Amino acid sequence: MELAKKVIGAELELFEKHFKEAVKSRVALLDRIMQYIVKRKGKQMRPMFVLLSAKLHGEINDSSYRAASLVELLHTATLVHDDVVDDAIERRGMFSINALWKNKIAVLVGDYLLSKGLLLSLENKDFTILTILSTAVKKMSEGELLQIEKTRNLNFDESIYYEIINGKTASLLASSCAAGASSVTQDEAIIQKMQAFGENVGMAFQIKDDLFDYGEASIGKPTGNDIKEKKLTLPLIHILQKVSPALKKQIIYIVKNNNNDKDKVKFVIDNVIHYGGIEYATTKMFEYRDKALVLLNQFPESESRNALEELVRYTTDRKF
Repeated sequence: MELAKKVIGAELELFEKHFKEAVKSRVALLDRIMQYIVKRKGKQMRPMFVLLSAKLHGEINDSSYRAASLVELLHTATLVHDDVVDDAIERRGMFSINALWKNKIAVLVGDYLLSKGLLLSLENKDFTILTILSTAVKKMSEGELLQIEKTRNLNFDESIYYEIINGKTASLLASSCAAGASSVTQDEAIIQKMQAFGENVGMAFQIKDDLFDYGEASIGKPTGNDIKEKKLTLPLIHILQKVSPALKKQIIYIVKNNNNDKDKVKFVIDNVIHYGGIEYATTKMFEYRDKALVLLNQFPESESRNALEELVRYTTDRKF
C-alpha cells in the first residue's frame, strides 16, 4: 500500500479532515463516540479506492472527497450494526461501540452515520454518487440476509456463496471505484468498467478473508471463527462436494451442533485442508484478482493505475 499512500498521501490527509468534519455532532455523547470511531480507523482501503479511481480519470475534487467520506460513513455504519448483530466486543483491536455503550446506542450511532452520509450527498447534489452508494447498501443488506437464510440448513453451493459475498463485500468496493470515477467523469463506460473492476477486487478480498479462518497467523480473529458462527465459506463448500456422503453429514453436523468444540472444529479444518479446499479457494481468489487487473490495464499507464494495481495485489497478499 506504500505506492498508494505516496500517490495520494496529501489527498488522504485532506480526506481525513473531510471525514472528521462530516461526523461531528452537537450532542456531546454522540460527538464523543464519533471521536472514538475516528481514532480507531482502519486501513482506509475504500477511500483509497475512491480517490485513486478519481485520480485515474481526472483531477480529485470536492465531489471526490465527499464520495470518499460517504463510502467511509456507510462502511462504518455497517460495521457498527454488524457488531450488534454478531454480539462482537472487539473491532480493529479496540472495543466495539456496543461493548462500550451497549446495543441501543450502537444501533442509533449506525443510523446517525448512515443519515450523515445521505445528507452529505443530498446537500451537495451528488445524486449520481448517492445512487451508486445507496445501491451498494441495499446489496449489502440483501447479502447479509441471504447468508442468514442459507445458514439455517447449511446446504448451498458455490453460486449462492458468490451471491452472498458479492452483496456483503464486493458491492461496496465496486461502488467505491464507480463513485470515484463518477466524481470526475460522466462517461458511463468508464464508470461501469470501474464498477466491474471494484467488484472483482471485492470478491478476491472476501475469499482471502475466508481463507484466514483456516490459517495459523494472528489475524485479529480466532482460527475457525466462521465455523463457530456456522458460516459456510468457499474452502468448506468445495470439499463438501467431494467427500463421501457420510463425511459430509458428519461435517455439517459438527458445524451445526459442535461448533464450539475445539477438537471437532479442528477436525473440520483438517478435512478442508486435506481435500484441497484451501488450494481451490486460493485459485478462485487469484482468478478474481486477475480479472480486476485485466480491466485496470485497459486504462493508460500512470502512477494512479500502478497504485491501484498495488492495492489489488495487497488484497490477496496481505497477512491479516
